[in-house]
Amino acid sequence: MKKIVPGFVLAVSLAVFVGSIVGQQPAPAPGAPDAPKGGGKGGFGGGKGGRGGKADTAPTTPAPRMADGKMDFSGNWNAGGINLNVNLAGAMGNGNVPWLPWSEKLHAEREAAISKDDPEARCLPPGVPRMNTTPYPFTIMQNDKQIIIVYEGGAHVWRKIFLDGRKHDPNAVETWLGDSTGKWIDNDTLEVETVGQTDRSWLDEGGMPHTKDMVVTETFTRRDLGHMTIVNTINDPGAYSKPWSFTTNHSQLRGELIEYICQENNRDLEHLVGK
Repeated sequence: MKKIVPGFVLAVSLAVFVGSIVGQQPAPAPGAPDAPKGGGKGGFGGGKGGRGGKADTAPTTPAPRMADGKMDFSGNWNAGGINLNVNLAGAMGNGNVPWLPWSEKLHAEREAAISKDDPEARCLPPGVPRMNTTPYPFTIMQNDKQIIIVYEGGAHVWRKIFLDGRKHDPNAVETWLGDSTGKWIDNDTLEVETVGQTDRSWLDEGGMPHTKDMVVTETFTRRDLGHMTIVNTINDPGAYSKPWSFTTNHSQLRGELIEYICQENNRDLEHLVGK
């Protein structure tokens, strides 16, 4: 399979637990700092309901709930804004990014080199929260103890988000997707905190950097069966002067994930010559 966008992968038959296959998109999460405009339109092909980029036909019937009344995010979901993957700083407006001098300088250097060192283009996992902005869909499977997310792109990766009250694993240090734990704000809103990621990953193709001490908070809400919203908040005092956020909107995928193997016939690298 020929590779078209910055590095990626799929392929995964995960026989785990069962979750209903549905999807969605709600109102912005409460209390998210500095949420920018341009949060993406959710989907492969412009975010309008699926791979074909047609008008959003995702269902607007009520979202499913778990037996205890909490929101069930299970389902197959479209991606959440390729514009954010390519140029997150630009989508926010560079003036709205709370850079520190070194992070702004490094970002400018990476942009000037036409992103030739982007890890994603080398089939490495994009990291969190960039996983939420890739052009590839993903599947969420949920029970009362954990959520598993399987990504069509991103080097055959999946995430486990623990909902059982455990603390972060101290052994998760400089990993590509970090260690994720979740807590319920209310029955409708799930807050997920991810720590322990390597600083080798970029926040977008343009090269927004972060440190290994970055803490990412994803706030999941779901307004109906066919639409889900994630507010992604970056808290990284080593790279940015204050926390900042962006929003991704996801609609229900029409169909299932398909196999995508980034490492086979990767066409990105021959073009990443920089300046």
